[in-house]
Amino acid sequence: MKCIADFHHETSAFVTGALFVVGVDEAGRGPLAGPVTAAAVRLDPARIPAGLADSKTLSASRREALAAVLADVAQFSVAHATVEEIDTLNILRASHLAMLRAIAALPADHALIDGNLIPRGLALPARAIVKGDAQCLSIAAASIMAKVTRDRIMVDLAQQHPGYGWDRNAGYPTKEHLSALLNLGVTAWHRRSFAPVHNILYQDNSITL
Repeated sequence: MKCIADFHHETSAFVTGALFVVGVDEAGRGPLAGPVTAAAVRLDPARIPAGLADSKTLSASRREALAAVLADVAQFSVAHATVEEIDTLNILRASHLAMLRAIAALPADHALIDGNLIPRGLALPARAIVKGDAQCLSIAAASIMAKVTRDRIMVDLAQQHPGYGWDRNAGYPTKEHLSALLNLGVTAWHRRSFAPVHNILYQDNSITL
Protein backbone atom coordinates (compact mmCIF):
# COMPACT_ATOMS: atom_id res chain seq x y z
CA MET A 1 0.00 0.00 0.00
CA LYS A 2 1.46 3.32 -1.07
CA CYS A 3 2.05 5.86 1.68
CA ILE A 4 0.65 9.33 0.99
CA ALA A 5 2.31 12.25 2.70
CA ASP A 6 0.10 14.47 4.85
CA PHE A 7 0.33 17.41 7.24
CA HIS A 8 -0.32 15.68 10.57
CA HIS A 9 3.29 15.84 11.79
CA GLU A 10 3.28 19.59 11.31
CA THR A 11 -0.10 19.91 13.01
CA SER A 12 1.18 17.93 16.00
CA ALA A 13 4.08 20.37 16.33
CA PHE A 14 1.70 23.35 16.17
CA VAL A 15 -0.30 21.84 19.04
CA THR A 16 2.82 21.90 21.22
CA GLY A 17 3.17 25.64 20.59
CA ALA A 18 5.50 25.67 17.59
CA LEU A 19 4.94 28.50 15.11
CA PHE A 20 7.65 27.93 12.50
CA VAL A 21 7.76 24.24 11.56
CA VAL A 22 10.22 23.19 8.87
CA GLY A 23 10.70 19.90 7.07
CA VAL A 24 14.30 18.92 6.37
CA ASP A 25 15.80 16.42 3.94
CA GLU A 26 19.01 15.87 2.00
CA ALA A 27 20.05 14.70 -1.44
CA GLY A 28 23.32 13.16 -2.47
CA ARG A 29 24.43 10.76 0.24
CA GLY A 30 25.14 7.95 -2.22
CA PRO A 31 27.04 9.60 -5.10
CA LEU A 32 30.79 9.30 -5.57
CA ALA A 33 31.11 12.96 -6.51
CA GLY A 34 29.73 16.36 -5.63
CA PRO A 35 28.46 17.97 -2.45
CA VAL A 36 25.67 16.68 -0.26
CA THR A 37 22.74 19.09 -0.30
CA ALA A 38 20.05 19.72 2.30
CA ALA A 39 16.88 21.77 2.19
CA ALA A 40 14.55 23.12 4.87
CA VAL A 41 11.01 24.07 3.89
CA ARG A 42 8.29 25.84 5.82
CA LEU A 43 4.94 25.28 4.12
CA ASP A 44 1.99 27.67 4.30
CA PRO A 45 -0.91 25.40 5.36
CA ALA A 46 -3.22 27.40 3.09
CA ARG A 47 -0.98 27.09 0.02
CA ILE A 48 0.34 23.54 -0.08
CA PRO A 49 1.03 22.46 -3.67
CA ALA A 50 -0.77 19.36 -4.89
CA GLY A 51 1.38 16.34 -5.65
CA LEU A 52 4.13 16.73 -3.04
CA ALA A 53 5.83 13.37 -2.58
CA ASP A 54 9.21 11.77 -2.03
CA SER A 55 11.41 13.26 -4.74
CA LYS A 56 12.67 9.78 -5.70
CA THR A 57 9.16 8.82 -6.84
CA LEU A 58 8.77 11.85 -9.14
CA SER A 59 10.04 12.44 -12.65
CA ALA A 60 12.68 15.12 -13.16
CA SER A 61 10.17 17.36 -14.94
CA ARG A 62 7.64 16.97 -12.13
CA ARG A 63 10.27 17.78 -9.51
CA GLU A 64 11.26 20.91 -11.42
CA ALA A 65 7.63 22.02 -11.71
CA LEU A 66 6.97 21.49 -8.01
CA ALA A 67 10.20 23.25 -7.05
CA ALA A 68 9.09 26.30 -9.03
CA VAL A 69 5.74 26.33 -7.23
CA LEU A 70 7.36 25.85 -3.83
CA ALA A 71 9.67 28.77 -4.48
CA ASP A 72 6.57 30.95 -4.81
CA VAL A 73 4.38 29.64 -1.99
CA ALA A 74 6.78 28.41 0.72
CA GLN A 75 9.79 29.59 2.68
CA PHE A 76 12.86 27.48 1.97
CA SER A 77 16.60 27.39 2.23
CA VAL A 78 19.20 25.13 0.69
CA ALA A 79 22.69 24.42 2.02
CA HIS A 80 25.58 22.09 1.28
CA ALA A 81 28.49 20.22 2.77
CA THR A 82 31.54 20.08 0.55
CA VAL A 83 33.43 17.08 -0.73
CA GLU A 84 36.22 17.95 1.72
CA GLU A 85 33.76 17.99 4.61
CA ILE A 86 32.31 14.66 3.49
CA ASP A 87 35.76 13.08 3.44
CA THR A 88 36.70 14.61 6.81
CA LEU A 89 33.49 14.03 8.76
CA ASN A 90 31.91 11.02 6.94
CA ILE A 91 28.80 11.26 4.81
CA LEU A 92 26.27 11.02 7.65
CA ARG A 93 27.83 13.85 9.66
CA ALA A 94 28.30 15.94 6.54
CA SER A 95 24.64 15.42 5.63
CA HIS A 96 23.66 16.58 9.10
CA LEU A 97 25.96 19.59 8.79
CA ALA A 98 24.18 20.57 5.58
CA MET A 99 20.85 20.15 7.38
CA LEU A 100 21.97 22.38 10.25
CA ARG A 101 23.02 25.05 7.76
CA ALA A 102 19.70 24.88 5.93
CA ILE A 103 17.69 25.12 9.18
CA ALA A 104 19.79 28.04 10.43
CA ALA A 105 18.91 30.04 7.32
CA LEU A 106 15.18 30.02 8.12
CA PRO A 107 13.08 31.22 11.04
CA ALA A 108 12.31 27.88 12.67
CA ASP A 109 11.29 26.68 16.10
CA HIS A 110 10.60 23.02 15.28
CA ALA A 111 12.22 20.72 12.71
CA LEU A 112 10.92 17.53 11.16
CA ILE A 113 13.97 15.57 10.01
CA ASP A 114 13.98 12.78 7.45
CA GLY A 115 15.65 9.66 8.86
CA ASN A 116 16.18 8.16 12.28
CA LEU A 117 18.65 10.67 13.73
CA ILE A 118 18.48 14.31 14.74
CA PRO A 119 21.64 16.20 13.75
CA ARG A 120 24.05 16.86 16.62
CA GLY A 121 23.99 20.43 17.81
CA LEU A 122 20.50 21.27 16.59
CA ALA A 123 19.35 23.92 19.06
CA LEU A 124 15.60 23.61 18.63
CA PRO A 125 12.97 20.91 19.18
CA ALA A 126 12.94 18.30 16.43
CA ARG A 127 11.54 14.94 15.47
CA ALA A 128 13.24 12.37 13.26
CA ILE A 129 10.83 10.55 10.96
CA VAL A 130 11.92 7.39 9.16
CA LYS A 131 10.89 7.62 5.51
CA GLY A 132 9.64 11.09 6.33
CA ASP A 133 9.78 12.15 2.69
CA ALA A 134 6.96 9.68 2.00
CA GLN A 135 4.90 10.59 5.08
CA CYS A 136 5.33 14.29 5.83
CA LEU A 137 4.50 17.03 3.34
CA SER A 138 7.14 19.45 4.61
CA ILE A 139 9.85 16.81 4.36
CA ALA A 140 8.60 15.79 0.91
CA ALA A 141 8.90 19.43 -0.14
CA ALA A 142 12.42 19.57 1.28
CA SER A 143 13.38 16.41 -0.59
CA ILE A 144 12.26 18.02 -3.84
CA MET A 145 14.14 21.28 -3.26
CA ALA A 146 17.32 19.46 -2.23
CA LYS A 147 17.21 17.05 -5.16
CA VAL A 148 16.46 19.71 -7.78
CA THR A 149 19.19 22.00 -6.48
CA ARG A 150 21.82 19.27 -6.34
CA ASP A 151 20.93 17.92 -9.78
CA ARG A 152 21.43 21.40 -11.21
CA ILE A 153 24.85 21.59 -9.57
CA MET A 154 25.85 18.26 -11.08
CA VAL A 155 24.66 19.31 -14.54
CA ASP A 156 26.89 22.37 -14.25
CA LEU A 157 29.84 20.29 -13.06
CA ALA A 158 29.29 17.90 -15.96
CA GLN A 159 30.08 20.73 -18.36
CA GLN A 160 33.35 21.36 -16.54
CA HIS A 161 34.25 17.67 -16.34
CA PRO A 162 32.85 15.89 -19.41
CA GLY A 163 32.90 12.13 -19.69
CA TYR A 164 31.58 11.14 -16.25
CA GLY A 165 27.92 11.58 -17.15
CA TRP A 166 27.11 13.67 -14.09
CA ASP A 167 24.29 15.40 -15.96
CA ARG A 168 22.63 11.98 -16.19
CA ASN A 169 23.81 10.09 -13.10
CA ALA A 170 24.23 13.02 -10.64
CA GLY A 171 27.49 11.47 -9.49
CA TYR A 172 26.03 8.09 -8.54
CA PRO A 173 28.19 5.00 -9.26
CA THR A 174 26.65 3.99 -12.58
CA LYS A 175 28.53 1.80 -15.03
CA GLU A 176 29.30 4.91 -17.11
CA HIS A 177 30.67 6.79 -14.11
CA LEU A 178 32.79 3.91 -12.84
CA SER A 179 34.23 3.36 -16.31
CA ALA A 180 35.11 7.06 -16.60
CA LEU A 181 36.80 6.94 -13.19
CA LEU A 182 39.10 4.22 -14.45
CA ASN A 183 39.73 5.85 -17.83
CA LEU A 184 39.76 9.55 -16.98
CA GLY A 185 40.84 9.47 -13.35
CA VAL A 186 39.70 11.15 -10.15
CA THR A 187 38.61 14.81 -10.14
CA ALA A 188 38.64 17.32 -7.31
CA TRP A 189 34.90 16.72 -7.00
CA HIS A 190 35.22 13.03 -6.21
CA ARG A 191 34.80 11.81 -2.64
CA ARG A 192 38.07 10.16 -1.74
CA SER A 193 36.63 8.40 1.30
CA PHE A 194 34.19 6.41 -0.87
CA ALA A 195 35.46 2.94 -1.75
CA PRO A 196 35.46 3.06 -5.58
CA VAL A 197 37.37 6.36 -5.57
CA HIS A 198 39.67 5.37 -2.71
CA ASN A 199 40.51 2.07 -4.38
CA ILE A 200 41.51 3.76 -7.63
CA LEU A 201 43.72 6.24 -5.78
CA TYR A 202 45.26 3.44 -3.69
CA GLN A 203 46.02 1.38 -6.81
CA ASP A 204 47.60 4.41 -8.45
CA ASN A 205 49.77 5.00 -5.38
CA SER A 206 50.74 1.34 -5.27
CA ILE A 207 51.82 1.43 -8.90
CA THR A 208 53.78 4.62 -8.27
CA LEU A 209 55.56 3.08 -5.31
